[in-house]
Amino acid sequence: MSWIERARAGVRRERLLELVTGLVGVPSPTGDEGPLADYAAAELAAAGLRAGTLPLDDRQASAWGRLPGTGGGRDLMLYAPVDTLTIGRADADVPWIGPELRADMRPAPSVHGDYVVGLGAGNPKGHAACVMAAAEAMRAAGVPLAGDLLVGLGAGGMPTNSPRLDGDVRRHTGQGVGCSFLLEQGLWADHAVIAKPGWTVSHEEVGLAWFEVTVHGTHTYVGSRHRLPYRNPIALAGEIVAGLEAWFEEYAARHTSGTVAPQGAVSAIEGGWMRMAAVTPAACRFRCDLRLPPDLSPTQAKREFAEAVGDLAQKAGADVTWEMVLAIPGTRTDPSDPVVAATAAAFEEAEGRPHEPILGNSGATDANILRSRGIPTVRIGMPKARTGELGVDPASDFQMGMNTVDLREMERLTRLLIRVAIDVIGVRDAG
Repeated sequence: MSWIERARAGVRRERLLELVTGLVGVPSPTGDEGPLADYAAAELAAAGLRAGTLPLDDRQASAWGRLPGTGGGRDLMLYAPVDTLTIGRADADVPWIGPELRADMRPAPSVHGDYVVGLGAGNPKGHAACVMAAAEAMRAAGVPLAGDLLVGLGAGGMPTNSPRLDGDVRRHTGQGVGCSFLLEQGLWADHAVIAKPGWTVSHEEVGLAWFEVTVHGTHTYVGSRHRLPYRNPIALAGEIVAGLEAWFEEYAARHTSGTVAPQGAVSAIEGGWMRMAAVTPAACRFRCDLRLPPDLSPTQAKREFAEAVGDLAQKAGADVTWEMVLAIPGTRTDPSDPVVAATAAAFEEAEGRPHEPILGNSGATDANILRSRGIPTVRIGMPKARTGELGVDPASDFQMGMNTVDLREMERLTRLLIRVAIDVIGVRDAG
């Protein structure tokens, strides 16, 4: 414990504030994390770690750091993604994010007492700052680690494909691409801790499958609706969507187990010409995200989805085709693994009570990438910030929750990460 306390003594709120505001101030939408990777790598190097960036192309890059051990111990990676789910530009985000781009939705940090607000301040940048601060504090304290401490700050961690803005022709920029490439290029560890929201110790989480559904109909003209065959695929798609929304609840109830309750949602729809409301299209298509529990494979989920869509199409008398366009399986780490046990012990120290997992989770992260490659991984993070001082309750406003972080919680998480790292990696002596 003496080495843990020595490292914890170097955790300063001022440094956490500096790190998180620095990260928030560098825009990093999925696919454009290069400048942020440069910033993070430079900070880690200045703190005395071996550090660098790992570009995927000329715009996208991850950052990494390594604090070498003396040999003989386990290597541990502290990991966090660094990309933001939305872009931070009104022309890209509005109106789907809301009627306007609020201050918290922009990559410009502001400080309100114990809170930092700005795009991605809570998720993921506040967590990335904690990972960086924990590594810096262990380096400054001179902890004689037996194995290596690795820092992974991955690009493309959000559940998104390329936004295709500004002439971008890339297609593979999200869904854990940066994490996967870091591992392929040798940033490998015996165990990993991913810092993502949720003040609980999670050893399992859902995966996801995306389905694109096309409802077919007749292209015709409103002036001839009463004279020509009329089969509006938009109206039929509405029936299918409503049916799927009800089916998602049944699916979740069937597959809820352990700590996960996998959900589903129809999230995007298109059909017809916005410039030409006088005609109906021949097709309307939509996409949905179906979360997968660790024990349900993508192909098993596909068969369940096929049955549901088939029944709904038959009831609506609709011609429907579909395909699975994305699949990332859910994963689980053995709860007896040392990284799970160490994180639970650190949680209990911080809380002064036995750990009780939060149930009903349906969030997916790069933990699935790490576990699928064979690295036992645990997830822990901060609770969503709660304050009436900001005018909007982050606990009930999704974007405000993503874009707000509490410095007090950052300090608590950083101290926890230090204990987990030293407990898992080990030190060469007891001093």
